[in-house]
Amino acid sequence: MTPALPLSPSRRATLDALCRRIVPACPPEVELLAEVEARLAAGEARVARQVALLLTLFDHPATGVLLSGRPRRFVHLPPEEQDDWLRAWEGSGIALRRTVFQALRRLVLSTFYALPGSHAGIGYLGPFHERAPAHPWEGPLPGTPSDAEPVARVPDPSRAPPPPPGPATVLLRAAVVRGDALPAEARIRADVCVVGTGAGGAVAAARLAAAGHEVVVLEEGGCWTGEELTEREAEMVPRLYADAGARATDDLSVSLLQGRAVGGGTAVNWLLMLRTPPWVLEEWRREHGTVGMSAAELAPVFARVEAETHTRPVPDDAHNPVNRILMEGAARLGWSARAASVNTRGCVRSGMCGLGCRYDARRGAAVVYLPRALASGARIYADVRVDRLELAETGGAAPLKRVLGTSLDPVTGKPRGRVTVEAPVVVLAAGAVGTPALLQRSGMGGGGVGKWLRLHPTSVVAGVYGRTLYGAGGIPLSAVCDEFLRGDGDGYGFWIECPPLYPAISSAALPGFGARHREVMEAFPRLATMIVLVRDGADRGRSGGEVAVDRHGRARIRYRLAPADGRTLLRGLEAAARIHFAAGAEEALTLHADPCRMSSPGEVGAIRRRGYAPNRLGLLSAHVNGTCRIGRDPASSGCSPAGERWGVPGLYVCDGSLLPTSPGVNPQETIMALASVVAEGVHARHGTS
Repeated sequence: MTPALPLSPSRRATLDALCRRIVPACPPEVELLAEVEARLAAGEARVARQVALLLTLFDHPATGVLLSGRPRRFVHLPPEEQDDWLRAWEGSGIALRRTVFQALRRLVLSTFYALPGSHAGIGYLGPFHERAPAHPWEGPLPGTPSDAEPVARVPDPSRAPPPPPGPATVLLRAAVVRGDALPAEARIRADVCVVGTGAGGAVAAARLAAAGHEVVVLEEGGCWTGEELTEREAEMVPRLYADAGARATDDLSVSLLQGRAVGGGTAVNWLLMLRTPPWVLEEWRREHGTVGMSAAELAPVFARVEAETHTRPVPDDAHNPVNRILMEGAARLGWSARAASVNTRGCVRSGMCGLGCRYDARRGAAVVYLPRALASGARIYADVRVDRLELAETGGAAPLKRVLGTSLDPVTGKPRGRVTVEAPVVVLAAGAVGTPALLQRSGMGGGGVGKWLRLHPTSVVAGVYGRTLYGAGGIPLSAVCDEFLRGDGDGYGFWIECPPLYPAISSAALPGFGARHREVMEAFPRLATMIVLVRDGADRGRSGGEVAVDRHGRARIRYRLAPADGRTLLRGLEAAARIHFAAGAEEALTLHADPCRMSSPGEVGAIRRRGYAPNRLGLLSAHVNGTCRIGRDPASSGCSPAGERWGVPGLYVCDGSLLPTSPGVNPQETIMALASVVAEGVHARHGTS
């Protein structure tokens, strides 16, 4: 395949040399350079241009002068000196060099380890639906099915056939209008236009449609169901994640995993359902003026959401080894850890939650709320990117608005036509990046819009064990250690969970390159990874991050870990390392560029000395919140306590951007509950036409 922007011979030679040093174990039958070029060709031309610029910067003769005093180029160096060059960029005191290195490193690693040809060498078994369960923690459990449990049970799991694709989302696809089914000029009228189909948008659409409103729902991503969910990283990550899985802060110091498909983040998250802690809700009431969101007021709302999503605690015999390590290691240290509740019914423990559930076991937006919205008359359009909003009228409680968008080809993502929806009420649920960017492009920003970005900054401690754990199988996240959730009493602490382990995503997160990186990847079946999540924002007066559009209307994401939150993160990494050793790990390592490799509990103190500077410690987040937060003051918030955008009557927000602070728990249930409250308020204020 020819790249969208063909690389010059010089840049191509640089990329080839990088591939050879970053993945020296690449089998000869795998043409890694061609695969990376094909990946660039399939993405946005803007990304290909950026990579070309990075390659030029990396291998310019002037760079050789800075590194060695001579105008040498990377491609002309012997392999051992190329490795020295890479290490110099990896550990550079100049942040820009670290950013360039990480961008190129992650591109090459994630491309290689997404290829099936890389999997045999690290023990990854591939898609669950193509094979029999290989471990006891995969597949249905023995016993009699019970509605009190989230898992599938059969009398004899060894004789159970591979589960077929689920039927519910297949029916959903038949009703959802795709981008290629829309005319070149589509004009639609409705009472309410909802932008986004994730935890907030889907719930709002279902509630408002059931109340009698004529609802239109627009989703930028595609509608992927059943057999289309192939469980292959190379195919599903570009389909299901924002920016094809490459979304990150501008300096690449924090990778952001956000859904971009019908179902939004609920199509790819790790199932955990947790109520917002009461002390957080009290902080919201006291400091931000929330209404109808106290613990007592939200209790029935949470209960309703949990009933609708079949949220149930994970039974003891359903945990995979990694989650058992978390609970057992914490218990040996005297720390609180417990089984979690997940929103599934008939879960077959495939381990593929992060790549989309083809079995319809996940009771998220696509299986629960969007079908309910459709049953109440809502219309859902996929592959429609909303570009901006404009006011068609002025005055009144909800003047008519136009939602202006572009229909996209479901396969290529290229623009096909224009879409205009006219509605007096608009509900934005495009996520904490998409919603503030849309408001700013529409001239409706200002005040707190785009400010106060909260991420639950997250890092990893990997443990290497002397037995097979295979973290790619089983329920990925079925336990949580909440011993330190309240911090030092201020409510700003950390908690520890277990993520799924997929080769491409893991390879980009794990530090290093070359033989050192390969050594860790070859331990893949024996790895247990724990993520430490921080409730950021301990310094309440500091924004910490923002989303702002550039002159082309593209979202730019900036974030800096505050010192107090950074110290909390390091304490969390120490705690995770201690859990690993309490559970019998042979070694534990962090995501520092120069990883802190520990072989005993006595060495965990080294973690604090490594620090948390950008691109010196790998950070990620799947919880992006706060950029249109509720508040009393329009100067420091995006929305009123009712969730309405200040100064734009009839324009509401009901996604993670609405949260006044980071919630301190996985936000799926919080967003669903707040969307219910906002939707009920919309109905109370605007009735039905």
